[in-house]
Amino acid sequence: MDRDWNNIFNVNEGNFQDLALEIFRFQHQHNSIYRTYVDMLRFNPQKINEVRDIPFLPIQFFKTHRVLTTDFTPVHEFQSSGTTQTINSHHFVKDTELYRQSFTKTFELFYGPAGEWCIIGLLPSYLERRNSSLVFMVDDLIRQSGHERSGFYLSEYGKLHDTLKDLEEKKQKTLLIGVTFALLDFAQEYSLPLKYVTVMETGGMKGRREEMVRHELHELLRNKFHVDAIHSEYGMTELLSQAYSTADGIFYCPPWMKVFVRDEEDPLEIQSAEGSRQLKLESTLTIDDSRRSTKGVINVIDLANVHSCSFIATDDAGKLYNDGGFEVIGRIDSSDIRGCSLMMI
Repeated sequence: MDRDWNNIFNVNEGNFQDLALEIFRFQHQHNSIYRTYVDMLRFNPQKINEVRDIPFLPIQFFKTHRVLTTDFTPVHEFQSSGTTQTINSHHFVKDTELYRQSFTKTFELFYGPAGEWCIIGLLPSYLERRNSSLVFMVDDLIRQSGHERSGFYLSEYGKLHDTLKDLEEKKQKTLLIGVTFALLDFAQEYSLPLKYVTVMETGGMKGRREEMVRHELHELLRNKFHVDAIHSEYGMTELLSQAYSTADGIFYCPPWMKVFVRDEEDPLEIQSAEGSRQLKLESTLTIDDSRRSTKGVINVIDLANVHSCSFIATDDAGKLYNDGGFEVIGRIDSSDIRGCSLMMI
């Protein structure tokens, strides 16, 4: 039934579509939730020959159903954060090694081997949760780093300040990856120039602070840490791959991950910053830094999600650029009630 999917990480622009279509048909056959959703939309998988025509599963199904491709006993379960008033997402993982390959190879594509870095995680609220995919990733990268000062910090801001100052003096290449509210709390107490430290925010106020738009957040952190750019990570419980931004809040994906944007009013209408469909969507196109872009709601293809669902319709509003980069500009309204009403199982 199943096969070795390690070729996912050898994909390129030339064969991405063929592999995505193969995984789509595999998941339609062996994922009962996705199959029911696709069939209710009256799509014939054998007649879908382009990735943009593949149906994307609303992300809310990870809150209400066990989204599994093939019948297996999960070795790990990732769970989203939430409050007592919200329902958490659950991502049941068949093979954690597939996840390790995905985030390790992606990190190397953007930043080189983890062994070249001292990696510091500032993820206080996430560390309190045992099923955080972000903590799993950062913990593994810390181990790969092997640096004696790599590790997690809770609210030990004085100790963190002293550590970063010492690493700066030693000219050690360092990654400070933190949840947004914790980075802001730290920056409010300590302002220090960082020349050898890359600051990366993963998003997330979690009710701790008033939400800020990304460019305001980055400007504040740049000023506090005297750096040219703040890096960002785009990931979520429902995915096994991440995108990274090294400047300006514009994210780029590894080769086995691709982002589209859909029309908010017609979720089956895929928009693009390139290609023929752009011609009928001129009203949505803008020019930004000489790059053509279009706005919509983000759809993600994550081929590493081969044992759950690789085709996810998120609730993130975004802007897609013609070079493949994308920007997250907010959340769509009433996101908690969209999508799931389409299917009751």
